[in-house]
Amino acid sequence: MSIFLIIIILFQVQFATMAPLWRILHVGPLTAIFVIFVCYTVSVIDSSLWFMPTSSAGIGGKLNIIILTIWLALILGNFLRAILIGPGYVPKNWAPEEKSDSKYLQFCQVCQGFKPPRAHHCRTCKRCVLKMDHHCPWINNCCGHNNHTNFVLFVLFAPIGCLHAFIVLIGTIWFQLFRRADYLRTAVKPVHFSLNAFFITLFAAGLALGTIIAVSVLLYYQIKIVLTNATGIEQWIIEKAEDRRIERNERPFIYPYGYGRLDNISQVINWRCKPCGNGYKWPVVQGCNQYTLTIEQMKQKILKRNREVPFDVIRAYSGSWFPITHGVSTCCCIPFTDEPRISVKPGDRIIVSRGSKHWIYGNKVLDEKQTKAGKRERGWFPRHCGLKLEEMDDS
Repeated sequence: MSIFLIIIILFQVQFATMAPLWRILHVGPLTAIFVIFVCYTVSVIDSSLWFMPTSSAGIGGKLNIIILTIWLALILGNFLRAILIGPGYVPKNWAPEEKSDSKYLQFCQVCQGFKPPRAHHCRTCKRCVLKMDHHCPWINNCCGHNNHTNFVLFVLFAPIGCLHAFIVLIGTIWFQLFRRADYLRTAVKPVHFSLNAFFITLFAAGLALGTIIAVSVLLYYQIKIVLTNATGIEQWIIEKAEDRRIERNERPFIYPYGYGRLDNISQVINWRCKPCGNGYKWPVVQGCNQYTLTIEQMKQKILKRNREVPFDVIRAYSGSWFPITHGVSTCCCIPFTDEPRISVKPGDRIIVSRGSKHWIYGNKVLDEKQTKAGKRERGWFPRHCGLKLEEMDDS
């Protein structure tokens, strides 16, 4: 039944979107599918031990298995759609219909086109994504405009389905440990529950509990996003905008897409199970326009560039995530982020925008040919590998 469900879902999504199925063949989606099927299969087997579906007394077992299968269909359906439908990518070389509007938009050097409002470039997908929230390794894709609804429904149904499975699994373990005699007496027929079966059930219960905890945290953040209609990236932009206005004693920043909780929810969760809008133009609140947020982003970019400091590389670094040759303190204080590391060698110049005591982050200065081709290299590297130009001049 499980395999039949997944084949139907894959066929429907593939036929409707012609999306690449290779996105499923990745460690993130395969791990998630493995966890889902282990929890479902073991809980169905354990449930069958209590109420055999084929018996006349097995109405409870039938109902329980039907509900578990419904959770499986809802979880897998939204999970696979989130992967295969995708977030919606901005076409390369995209430009607004009105050329005069381009001055309010950021230009992506990699895609060689402008970014529509709420769009951002994903360094993993190597494309600009409509209404990008984040890149999720579990779906091996970005969470953006087109698949946000399916992603939210996936993180909603996954903890619920795993909680149901966890109750079945823990109930089985409890009776096997403390009420085995009652278990055998109340079961529809005597069942031999081996030691291997016990450990498999315990393993499945651990997976279910871990999924409940991990995905519930993600669900909490997604609920905040849906209620405010501000993606994770936009929340960061809003925070910086508010801090800057407080420092300068300016008027508070008005987020242009906050329509009120009910309207915000309907933008993502609705009866059509599809996001509202086309991902390029959005309704805005009074006092704002289509480019209110992008203008604020451009101001923040200017302030960021003003804080950038040029460094010249004086020591090579391979880009390793555990550079033991650069010292114990450097290895122990690596940045806790999924942002990339870049390899550097003496003679390279890096424009540094931020850093910590042992690591700094910046863009490598490339030659004109590479820049025109849209190439970009940025990431973290050990601080002692570079030297500020000011310090070099002083020496």
